[in-house]
Amino acid sequence: MISLVKRLAGVATGLATCVALAATPAAAFAAEPTFKIGATATGVPFTFLDVKTGTIQGMMVDAITQAGKEGGFQVDVQQNVFSSLIPSLTTQKIDVISAAMLKTAARQQIVDFSDTVYSYGEGLIVKADDTGHYTSMDDLKGQVVGAQVGTAFVDALNKKGIFKEVRTYDSVADIMRDVALGRIKAGFGDQPIIAWQLDHGANSQVRLVSEYQPAVKGQVCFVVRKGDTTTLNLLNDAIKKMKADGTLQQILQKWHMS
Repeated sequence: MISLVKRLAGVATGLATCVALAATPAAAFAAEPTFKIGATATGVPFTFLDVKTGTIQGMMVDAITQAGKEGGFQVDVQQNVFSSLIPSLTTQKIDVISAAMLKTAARQQIVDFSDTVYSYGEGLIVKADDTGHYTSMDDLKGQVVGAQVGTAFVDALNKKGIFKEVRTYDSVADIMRDVALGRIKAGFGDQPIIAWQLDHGANSQVRLVSEYQPAVKGQVCFVVRKGDTTTLNLLNDAIKKMKADGTLQQILQKWHMS
């Protein structure tokens, strides 16, 4: 009798274990990985700090979040200064950069870029009352100009070698301020960012030059550490799905960038 009771108890325990396992979420066995995402607080509409929620928002945040849904990973978006994005990536403080960072040959020597998420070029700002006609960088020969530190535009301006001085700034807002104050003749920055900020009343003392033709036309991509083919392939597969199912286009439309 005692032996029978023990056997019955063993069966009951086994059944209870099976029920408990069946009730356990699948995530407990195969949890989705979480990637630390580097983004900036001053790159609206790509990435920016939403003061109401205290979180980083923007087109590239929506894009990497959607990529996570497509690729089966979670995202932890972290605020970085633009110039610290690549150093933070290479030192493994973050896993992916999702910001207004153009793909360049120099950067490709240090990091790897995904397939294109969005394409654009630089914009030119001058004083609002400046009636000059500027179609290229050459039209500002001999002047003091500025651009955001760490961007491809700084390299392009220095390579030209025609300016009195090329100053660097931490943000587009800082560039606008110095243009408005006459400290620099003109400023260069991400055209969509400048357009968005001016459309939303960032600085009425400067204007975006409509006739200017960008010299640095590039692609915005997700960025991973050099040689991280696993993450890169995961992101590229997600981008393909986003383009195929129309979700990337929906994101661009949301931010008036389509």
